Amino acid sequence: MRCPACNEIGKDKVIDSRLTESGGAIRRRRVCQACNRRFTTKERAEEELRIAVVKKDGSRVRFRRDKIMAGIQHACYKLPIVDTDIEAMTDDIEGELFRDHDREVTSREVGECVARKLRDVNHVAYVRFMSVFKEFNHVSEFAEEIQRVEDHAATASPDQQSLFGD
Repeated sequence: MRCPACNEIGKDKVIDSRLTESGGAIRRRRVCQACNRRFTTKERAEEELRIAVVKKDGSRVRFRRDKIMAGIQHACYKLPIVDTDIEAMTDDIEGELFRDHDREVTSREVGECVARKLRDVNHVAYVRFMSVFKEFNHVSEFAEEIQRVEDHAATASPDQQSLFGD
């Protein structure tokens, strides 16, 4: 492993290893023996067969976890959502997509999965995401989506309502 501080390769020692909450990766705390700086790495099993994402125009691209995470981070910008929550959402979405799809998934299904996770975590992040995902062009589309979120929150069980911050 290359030290992010001094760029020394292979002169680090693992001082702690833990599974992530989802169990899909191992978080390792390391210390560089050249400069004594500590840093964290994540180790994840590599999938043999990657899923292809079928775009609206019919083209296919390789599934990229970092694009899911970037979309979630963008929707959550300046909201009280910590990086570990974003990482957990990304883990859940990736796990669900790989579990439910063999070789291909549509970009629409990916977006719907992201939207479901965001709706359960933060309504503002959800509406931000939906405005891009559904390509809102008018303020009325925002108002309609906000009404759907409020209706969903009103019919949710007490356990689900606490996730909404109600």
